[in-house]
Amino acid sequence: MELLLDPNQLALLALVGIIAGFIDAIVGGGGLLSIPALLAIGIPPHLALGTNKLAACFGSITSSYTYYKQQLFTPKFWQTCATATFIGAILGSGLVFLINADWLEKLLPLLIISIAIYTLFSPKAMGNKATKAPCNKPSNTKQTLQGLALGGYDGFAGPGIGAFWTVSSISLYKLPLLQSCALARIMTSVSNITALVIFASLGQVNWILGLWMGVCMMAGSFIGARSAIRFGIPFIKPLFIISVVSIATHLAWTAWA
Repeated sequence: MELLLDPNQLALLALVGIIAGFIDAIVGGGGLLSIPALLAIGIPPHLALGTNKLAACFGSITSSYTYYKQQLFTPKFWQTCATATFIGAILGSGLVFLINADWLEKLLPLLIISIAIYTLFSPKAMGNKATKAPCNKPSNTKQTLQGLALGGYDGFAGPGIGAFWTVSSISLYKLPLLQSCALARIMTSVSNITALVIFASLGQVNWILGLWMGVCMMAGSFIGARSAIRFGIPFIKPLFIISVVSIATHLAWTAWA
């Protein structure tokens, strides 16, 4: 596909990429900025989704590595979760072509806004400073169910996936907030890469634009992950609530308006 962009459009995509990467590294939801930006410059919907997956891989891998370097993620504990997420993402991507998504579009805003309300009013929703990271591998059953469900959802749709990973990981494994953010970013990296391979195999990726936005998302993700690590719960919780409410509002407007 030939697409000539002027410098102003490239600058806009760069700015959107940095902001989207910053948000994604902390709470997820950057795709609600980057996908509309791609659509606005004339990219067809399926190509926009595939191109966004390429860019998102840069951001999620960067933030994952940042969390890992700070020893907030222990790979050997989460191999089952990664495998289940990979399988779920494949199944979810396949379901896109088999299931009418109208019901999901109407249900998602209600699910996501419920997360925001739960986070706002539950003192344990974001964990606490006294919470300890696990010393042993968490339950394989929990990891499998969580990975299949959330990997499948990210492959099928994806909005709010960071919020689902963060809150469910705190609830299932009693993880501290930063460890839950790290797990969320690494598992969304798995599902992003899986979905990218599927989109690329169908020719639905603009590699030049994806690489351009991806580099910008890398910068935003590095800053976002560093900010989350440095400032912790007082920084993450309000940004988390604002982001999930914004996601829910956007989805509700799209599905119900």
